[in-house]
Parts: sequence; C-alpha cells; structure tokens
Amino acid sequence: MIRARDIVKRYQDGEGTEVRVLDGLSLDMEDGEFVAVVGPSGSGKSTLLHLLGGLDVHYQGEVEVAGVKLSGLKDTALARFRNQHVGFVFQSFHLIPNLSAVENVLMPSHFGTAASPDARKRAEALLDRVGLLAKKDRTPVRLSGGERQRVAIARALFTGPRLLLCDEPTGNLDAATGAGVISLFQELHREGLTLLAVTHEDRMSSAARRVLRLKEGRLVEEPPVARAAEGVS
Repeated sequence: MIRARDIVKRYQDGEGTEVRVLDGLSLDMEDGEFVAVVGPSGSGKSTLLHLLGGLDVHYQGEVEVAGVKLSGLKDTALARFRNQHVGFVFQSFHLIPNLSAVENVLMPSHFGTAASPDARKRAEALLDRVGLLAKKDRTPVRLSGGERQRVAIARALFTGPRLLLCDEPTGNLDAATGAGVISLFQELHREGLTLLAVTHEDRMSSAARRVLRLKEGRLVEEPPVARAAEGVS
C-alpha cells in the first residue's frame, strides 16, 4: 500500500537555520495493515502524513501509495489520487461550520468521481454506520467533540478509500469518547481497510498491529517486548 524511500524534508527555522524534519526516512506498509507512528510533538509525524497523502510535494525521495507514484505529480493528478484512494481524519475535524452533518459527509461528492445520484443515501448510510443518522441535520456547533470526529470519519470513508490517514484522531477527545473512535478504527481494519495513524497517545498506538517510532527523522520499529514493557498489547 505504501512504499516510501529516502524521504528528506527540510525547512528553515526563525533564525534561517536549515532543519531536516525527515532525514532519509523509508517506510513499507502492506495492504490491510493498521500501523501507528508515535513520537513527541514536533518530531515530524504530521509532516510524514501530509507527504504520504499528497498534501505536500516539497520533499526529496520517492513516495508510492496504492500503486501511484506521487513524486512529480501535478496538482490535478494529486487531487484525483486523494479523491480515489485516500481518506483523511484530522485532530481538529475540519468540518464546515455552516453545513449539516450529512452535508459535511457529502463534501467529497463535489469533487472527482465521487458524485452520484445516490450520494445522499450513501452519506446517510455512513452516518448510520458511525451512529449519527439521527443527528444528520445538525451543524457541527450542535455536536459534541466525539460526534464531530465521527462525522469526519464518515466523510473520510465517503469515496470508499483504500487507505485512511489519521492525524492525532483522538487528541481532542476524552477517554470514553476516544475509546469509541478507536473501536470504530479497529472494526474498519477488520473489514480490510488500511489505516496509518500518527499519535502521541498510548491508547491509540495500542490498537494498532504495528508501531513505528519517528526518531531523528527516521522510523524505527517498536519491538513487541518494548511495547509489552510499556503496557501496550
């Protein structure tokens, strides 16, 4: 599903000094895996997710996702790739405040090939899947944080993606609400969806089948023994 080789991502700090946030990073991820990438804030986790999702093209190296080589693609081709293959779930939800829950889920239907006569039925079915059909006409301000995240997940699933990229998806949720979102991710994984989540939370990484640590710009496999020692099963 994902093949990344020798990824280098640079930026300049406030003093003009070059910083390599990703420094020769490589990653292989199989179709159907559930992988968590852990590390402290500022380690480059979100940066990595943006590269893999085709949201950032300013890097060195090669990235291939779902059989598509992203390096060098133009904006239109990248937009098509995202619409057809990838769903995004963000910590801050990124819902449109003046649209209802069902209208937010329907947003991908306005782009690419996702539009269809039964688009609204599909959006309602996804809201039903995440337990929010009864609140389909509510705007985000009338939903709790957990409900907003579930709307965002339904929206991410609208196009039937092969890969779900999640950026701190439980970071703004309390323990009980976060557990419900994690349970939904595990259910989606059992159904065959590929998930990559970046997180600094043990409750999220413990749900994944494989954990990678982003350290000094590269990914290091977390051995099962180390995970067990930290109370991660």
